[in-house]
Amino acid sequence: MEYMIALLKEMALVPVTLLPIINPLSIASIFVSTVGNKHALARVLARQIGMNVAWVIIASMLVGTYVLTIFGISLAVVRFGGGLLVAASAWRMLAPRPDTSPTVQETEAAGIADNQLMQRSFYPLTFPLTTGPGVISACITLGAHGESMNPLHFLSGAIVAVGGALMVAVVIYLILRNSIVVVTRLGPSGAVVMQQLVAFVLLCIGIQLVWSGWLDLSAAH
Repeated sequence: MEYMIALLKEMALVPVTLLPIINPLSIASIFVSTVGNKHALARVLARQIGMNVAWVIIASMLVGTYVLTIFGISLAVVRFGGGLLVAASAWRMLAPRPDTSPTVQETEAAGIADNQLMQRSFYPLTFPLTTGPGVISACITLGAHGESMNPLHFLSGAIVAVGGALMVAVVIYLILRNSIVVVTRLGPSGAVVMQQLVAFVLLCIGIQLVWSGWLDLSAAH
């Protein structure tokens, strides 16, 4: 029972850590500018992006640490570098942006064929928009606990990766699926306020990652 509780806590840590970095509400506005007012296409594209996100997270958590070992990169460096990327991304989100007319965005989306929009499901909508370098570095950090030659430890790490990735993917799918309604109800002012709040939390997460990486590097010398 204690093992299961610990496993569930580690699994819940995945969406808690990654969702503020991914910032799906901010992505929703970009998603709407891509699909325009096509509700059916939004559902299909949201499902594909959710599946892509799940695969990227699982691969990063299970394989990322071993790739770092091959290239001789320490986890502390990943935390430090990933924190810088996350903080830089948050800082750009906090900077004021020029207003973009939704009518113009919907007109541009209407002129693109549905199959061409679906081809964008991985690049750029999944990577780097949803799962960028900051998310991947955070996934590697989360998956580092599963690095072991013990098959039981690897199995538990795989369960955490798959379960956590599915939770993140479901949240992203639900938000993007209903993004047209969400963005419309929030309005321009509400979307800006929500984005600024999430960007500030993301900035704090990036600084925390940088600080943790610095402490680890300092302890190693």
